[in-house]
Amino acid sequence: MGSFVRVSESVVVFIVLVMMRCEGMNHVVGGDQGWDAASDIASWSINKIFTVGDNIWFTYSAAREGVLEVRSKDEFESCDVSNPIKMFTGGLDTVALDGVGSRYFVSGRPEDCHNGLKLHVQVLPVSSETNHLTNVIDVVADGP
Repeated sequence: MGSFVRVSESVVVFIVLVMMRCEGMNHVVGGDQGWDAASDIASWSINKIFTVGDNIWFTYSAAREGVLEVRSKDEFESCDVSNPIKMFTGGLDTVALDGVGSRYFVSGRPEDCHNGLKLHVQVLPVSSETNHLTNVIDVVADGP
């Protein structure tokens, strides 16, 4: 009976971990301050890992701000908003990170962009962590 309970607990933990990874992570850009000129977006993003399946959420005052996705690193660095891929103006916008590679987001207000309100996201493939977790849980389930 004790080994059944241990296996059941292991299965529940495994299912929760797999569901969390399958759903991806939700990242609120800028943390509690959101997408705002007063936010330090560069510091917020420095330790973040973005993988395929994650979402980034932009929260901001729609009356004052907007978010543009631009095509290139050059447009990102120069805050060139003349030809964006997409414009977000709703105040709460979710962007699905559905492919590997670089994505560039800038403020719709060039002066805010030049002052640092921009985000480069390097989207990585999903790692083998889920496979590793599966192996660890299998060992626990097969244990004494």
